[in-house]
Amino acid sequence: MALIQCRFFSEVLGLSTSMTVILPQQTLGQIGMSGTARGDKHPTLYLLHGLSDDDSIWLRRTSIERYVAGLGLAVVMPNVHRSFYTDMEYGGRYWTFLSEELPAVARSFFPLSEAREDNFVAGLSMGGYGAFKWALRHPDRFAKAASLSGVTDIAGHLEDAPPDSPIGQVARLVFGDRPVRGTADDPIWLMEQAVASGVPLPGLYQACGTEDFLYRENVSFRLACQNAGYPNYLYEEGPGGHSWEYWDEHIQKALAFFFPEK
Repeated sequence: MALIQCRFFSEVLGLSTSMTVILPQQTLGQIGMSGTARGDKHPTLYLLHGLSDDDSIWLRRTSIERYVAGLGLAVVMPNVHRSFYTDMEYGGRYWTFLSEELPAVARSFFPLSEAREDNFVAGLSMGGYGAFKWALRHPDRFAKAASLSGVTDIAGHLEDAPPDSPIGQVARLVFGDRPVRGTADDPIWLMEQAVASGVPLPGLYQACGTEDFLYRENVSFRLACQNAGYPNYLYEEGPGGHSWEYWDEHIQKALAFFFPEK
């Protein structure tokens, strides 16, 4: 595998930013890990960080490079700060950056496939919110998506947060005073609209620990998916909190969901 820490200028954000990228490499003599590459353009996983992290965190806290080595899968990990992957009311246009500029820039630098069947998105916590939001707003772009301990009921989450709490303060910067429920920033509403549209939908993998403070809203999303009849949906829960121990285990399960034949 090749590891690239890429700093580049974002026209959308108007500033220099970064992404960490893993690229497949076919290897024969590497000790302890095999490497696989598939053709000229690589299948790609966009892997999103949480509220307190950055684009380096998946490499620092998990063995993601080792997990994808045998899959021939490129991994693009962008830095979006505390933006909730949203065009902020008081801040940068991070939704436009994520959904439009980032893929175009990454594909201009690296040989990444544009085909729907070759593209995946996953994330933890705030990144789980971003992953489902992206996949459900653009179901034509992704084969599958995964949320690990994600903020999957953002409307309920914000309604329960005191305005002076850390999440309340972040929410004010991101969403301002506008309502989120029933909008394109609400994953539950997006899921219901996607099912009603009749378009081909990405497979969804959702996992959350029963001791996680986001467990209740993950159950809300699960029930909404069941009521809507979302196809190709896998939900897993069990012991675990909001921790890297849990996410390291379940990113492997997400990859198994993405590539069941491997």
